[in-house]
Amino acid sequence: MAKTTLSNYDVPKGAKAPAGSGIVSAVGEWFNQRTPGLGPFYKKHMSEYYAPKNFNFWYYFGSLALLVLVNQIVTGIFLTMHYKPSAAEAFGSVEYIMRDVPWGWLIRYMHSTGASMFFVVVYLHMFRGLIYGSGKKPRELVWLIGMLIFLALMAEAFFGYILPWGNMSYHGAQVIINLFGSIPFGIGEPLTEFIRGDFVVGDATLNRFFALHVIALPLVLLLLVVLHLGALHEVGSNNPDGIDIKKVKDEQGRPRDGIPFHPYYTVKDMFGVAFFLTLCAFVIFYAPTMGGLFLEPPNFSAANPLVTPDHIAPVWYFTPFYAMLRAVPSFFGTAIWGVLVMGAAVIILFFVPWLDRSTVRSIRYRGLLSKVLIGLFVVSFGVLGYLGMVTGSDLRTLTARILTVYYFAFFLSMPFWSAIDRTKPVPERVPEHD
Repeated sequence: MAKTTLSNYDVPKGAKAPAGSGIVSAVGEWFNQRTPGLGPFYKKHMSEYYAPKNFNFWYYFGSLALLVLVNQIVTGIFLTMHYKPSAAEAFGSVEYIMRDVPWGWLIRYMHSTGASMFFVVVYLHMFRGLIYGSGKKPRELVWLIGMLIFLALMAEAFFGYILPWGNMSYHGAQVIINLFGSIPFGIGEPLTEFIRGDFVVGDATLNRFFALHVIALPLVLLLLVVLHLGALHEVGSNNPDGIDIKKVKDEQGRPRDGIPFHPYYTVKDMFGVAFFLTLCAFVIFYAPTMGGLFLEPPNFSAANPLVTPDHIAPVWYFTPFYAMLRAVPSFFGTAIWGVLVMGAAVIILFFVPWLDRSTVRSIRYRGLLSKVLIGLFVVSFGVLGYLGMVTGSDLRTLTARILTVYYFAFFLSMPFWSAIDRTKPVPERVPEHD
C-alpha cells in the first residue's frame, strides 16, 4: 500500500495538476517528514474537529478572547521597548510613548482598550457558559481551567493597571495591597511587605509588578489557554441546545449535527473579528478613555503620595467585587470580612458545574424560574459594578448589601431551584438538522 503523505493528491485520470501544485506538494512533504505530528494535530483540532452546526452569536466570544490576548501580548512587547519600570521614570516614559514615539499613542490605546475589551468578551463568554450549561458533565475541567484563566487575568490586569504610575494607579495599589494587612494571626503585615517589596509602595513594588505583568503571568495565561482548548477539544464543544452531537453519527463515524471547525467556523469567526475590530477602532480613535471608564482622569497625573484622588475606585471590570468589599461592615475594626466576601465571590464560580442540578443544559429548555433568577443575577451584577464606581452613601451601601446577599444566594440555592424548575423535552438532534 502506498504511503499517504501531505503531498498526495487525488487528480482525476487525464487531468492536469493545478499550476504550482508541485511546489506545494514538495513543501508539504518537506514539513511532513520533519514534523510528522503536525498533520494529525491540524486534523484533530481544525479540519476534523467537528463542532455543532448550531453555534450562534454567543460563540464568537471564545475566539475573540484569544484575539485580544494576542493583541495584548503584541502591543505589550512594543510598550516595553520604551517603558521604564522605575518610580522616578515610569510616568514620564508613558508620556514619552504617547507624545514622542511614532504611533506610540496608538499602541498604548490599543493596549489599554484591549484590557477592557478582554474583560468584556470574557464576561460574556462566562455568561454564555452559564446560560447554556457549558460547565456541566463532561466539561467540568474545561470550566475549571477557564476560571483559572479568569483569576490569572484579574491579577494580570491589576499589575498592569499599576505600571503607568499615575495618581489613581498609585493610590489604588495602596488600597488593594493594604487589604492583605487585615489577615489575622500575624500573617497580614509580613505579607503586605512581601507584596510591596518595601515598607511603602514605591520602586520595588513597581519592579515586582512589572516582572509579574510582563513575564510570569503571560506565561501562565498562555499555558492555561492551551490546556483550556485541549480539554475542550477532547470532550467536544457544547451548543445552544445542550445536545450531545456525538450520539448520532454517519457511516464514517462523523457527527451528523456537526461540521468541521475549519473552514466553516474559522470563516464565521472572521466576520465576528471584523465587527469586533471595527468597534475597537471606534473606541481607540474617538473615545479611548470612555469618559473615564477605561482610563480615569487622575491617571493622567503623575503619582503623588501627598495628593489623594477624591474617589479611589478600581477599573470598571473590578467594581462589582469592590462594591461587595465595601458593602461588608468592618467588624472588630478589621476589613478581613470584606476581603473574604470579595474572594468568595470569585471562588464560588468554580463550583458552578456541581451547583447546577438541572437535568438539561441549555436555558432554552429550562423553565421560567431559571430564566428569571439568571436575569436578576445579571442585573444585580451590573448594579454592583455601578455602585463600585461611585462614592458611597447610606442608600447605595444598603443596595450593595442586598445585591451582595442575592449574588451568593443565587449560587448557594442553585442546587435547589435548578432541580425543581420545570424543563422541556430535549430533542435527540439539533432542531436545524437536515
